[in-house]
Amino acid sequence: MIDYDDEYEELAPSKSQIKREMHALQDMGKALSELTPSQLAGIELPDEVRDAIAELLRIRSNEAKRRQLQYIGKLMRKVDAEQVAADLEAIKAQGTLSVQRQHLIEQWRDRMLSGDKQAVGDFIDAYPQVDIQHLRQLVRQALKEKSQQKAPAHARKLFRYLRDTIALADSQ
Repeated sequence: MIDYDDEYEELAPSKSQIKREMHALQDMGKALSELTPSQLAGIELPDEVRDAIAELLRIRSNEAKRRQLQYIGKLMRKVDAEQVAADLEAIKAQGTLSVQRQHLIEQWRDRMLSGDKQAVGDFIDAYPQVDIQHLRQLVRQALKEKSQQKAPAHARKLFRYLRDTIALADSQ
C-alpha cells in the first residue's frame, strides 16, 4: 500500500517554511530600501521592485510601511533572490572594508601625532610613493597645533593626506 501523505510531505514545503521564505524576502526588501541610491543602482532589479522601494521611502505611516514591505516581499518572489543576497553581502563587505581602511588611517595618524619618531619612517617604508617633505611638514604643524591646544586643522589635513596616499597605493 502506497502512503501518499508521506510522498506529499516530501514534495511540498510546509506552511511554516513558506512563511519563513516570505519573511526572508520581506527582510531583503527592507535591506534594499536602506541602501543609498547609488548602491541600489548597482543591483539588478525589475522596475516594479525599484518603484515599490521608492514608494516605501515616501510612506510615513508605520502600518502602510508594513503593507508596502509585504508587497515588496511579494514582488521579490519574481527576482533571483540568491543574486540579490550576494549583491547585498558584497555591499556590506565593501562597507566593512571602508571601516577597516578608516581605522588604519586613524592608527597611522595617531601614531605620528603621539611623538613616535619611527612612525613617519614606517609609513614611508610602507607607502614609498608618499611626498616625504609634505608628510613631515603636516606632522610638524599638527604637533605644533596640539602643543598650543589649537583646533586640529592640520591633524585633519594629515588624515586626508594619509587617506589619499593609502587609497592611491590600494588602487595600484
